[in-house]
Amino acid sequence: MSKVVDFTVVGAGIVGLSTAYKLHQAFPDATIRVMDKENRVATHQTGNNSGVIHSGVYYKPGSFKAKNCVDGRHQLVDFCQSYDVKHDICGKIIVESAKDRADRLPAIFDRGVQNGIEGITVIDRKEMKEIEPEVEGTRAIHVPCAGIVDYVGFSRELQRQLTDAGIDFCFGEKVDRIHSVGSAESPEIDVYSGHQVFKSKYLVNCAGLYSDVVARAAGIQTDLQIVPFRGEYYELKKSSEWLVNGLIYPLPNPEFPFLGVHFTKMVLGGVECGPNAVFAFKREGYHKLDLDIPEAVETLLFPGFWKMAAKHWKMGLDEMVRSVSKGAFVKGLQGLVPAVQASDLKPAPAGVRAMALLSSGEILDDFYYERIPGQIHVLNAPSPAATACLAIADEIVSQAKEHFELGEVTAAV
Repeated sequence: MSKVVDFTVVGAGIVGLSTAYKLHQAFPDATIRVMDKENRVATHQTGNNSGVIHSGVYYKPGSFKAKNCVDGRHQLVDFCQSYDVKHDICGKIIVESAKDRADRLPAIFDRGVQNGIEGITVIDRKEMKEIEPEVEGTRAIHVPCAGIVDYVGFSRELQRQLTDAGIDFCFGEKVDRIHSVGSAESPEIDVYSGHQVFKSKYLVNCAGLYSDVVARAAGIQTDLQIVPFRGEYYELKKSSEWLVNGLIYPLPNPEFPFLGVHFTKMVLGGVECGPNAVFAFKREGYHKLDLDIPEAVETLLFPGFWKMAAKHWKMGLDEMVRSVSKGAFVKGLQGLVPAVQASDLKPAPAGVRAMALLSSGEILDDFYYERIPGQIHVLNAPSPAATACLAIADEIVSQAKEHFELGEVTAAV
């Protein structure tokens, strides 16, 4: 039986760490615990993404994604500058090919303007090739404020500061059940992990790929289910890195939640190519043959998965072909950089994205929270959540103040 703390944060990924960091700033006298089933921070989505600092250009104006991405990007860069976290504001281009509909680029550009993206411009073919000489396209959107960052390094710096501030980290603790035993006047929540019980006044669920599982462990009957999609990458061989200077993206398909295969210069060295997006038969399935039968069955029995698949089957088939055929993957990359050949590429580690689906088949397109007394559950925090992490944490603190009826400080236990 543990001591009672003021806040328990479930999940030591970038959103959970940022939440603990912002809770400590808002309530410096509060006691805070961070729990994670792994033995270190940033193990899954945070540690297996491409490390892009997103600008906020794509997202629906007024959405949580749009507001949090722009605000979070500024906070992220300021933090990195203050604490020497490796990053580079290298800019990116979003390329229009001859096959793209003529109205798609202006629509994305207009969104960027509405979202307040600094320095965004439409550039012609000549200007585009001055930035990326090997790119082929008709024109592009130049987004100079986009960049790259070491998200694991950022997370470790957050952990260092939180540890120095006396925040407890409980690693190797998988949440099995959450039970509220207190009252509105005297809140108390029991968090069960194995044979241990961790006691807390309030709880924030930032469990990423398992956020819906943790929510159901708390008794929430949500219509949402996390479906894992693996993003598979190649990497340019050292001798071929000259093909790419920064970040090169295609115009995204507005009907599909992924951005398409692209080129990403990485802040610790190298250039990633990809990803595709294929259904993973395990929530943490980073390899093609990874399988968790109960998790796979859970997804395959979920009606929302089949409704989504029926709507997007053609694009899904294209993604699966790229998964099994290097040639098809290369062809997708050649739509941006024609000079890329299969011999330029070597396999790179994959990542897994938590896609939040409703039983209707609708893909949740924005950050999404559910609340019950004493608890906030972050049930959808896809890209650009890493970029937006500090702004998402501000939103969680704001919800905590309102939902938990907290003042500016809470008494330490």
